[in-house]
Amino acid sequence: MIEYIKLFWEDAPEGEPSVILYEVDTGNERLALRSIDIFMDGHTRNIPDFYEGAIEITSIPTVEELNAHVWGEEFHACVIEKAEFEAIWEGRTYDGT
Repeated sequence: MIEYIKLFWEDAPEGEPSVILYEVDTGNERLALRSIDIFMDGHTRNIPDFYEGAIEITSIPTVEELNAHVWGEEFHACVIEKAEFEAIWEGRTYDGT
């Protein structure tokens, strides 16, 4: 099963995305298939192979884990629909919803 997560990064450092969308394979150790970085000015960066160049492959936490602030108070997450992920992936823009 595939899950889509929108992660908000409050006060993200300059040059880092303020929102990250993940396409997560829940049947394969919660590994990310694709992701989209969304920056403060609304431009996006599609990442078709999330683990390309990675030294260590790590699972994507659940929305509950992210919202428990294990990774920091500045992270908040919610589940989104596939259609929202695909629209941003294809359109390469984010309107802030």
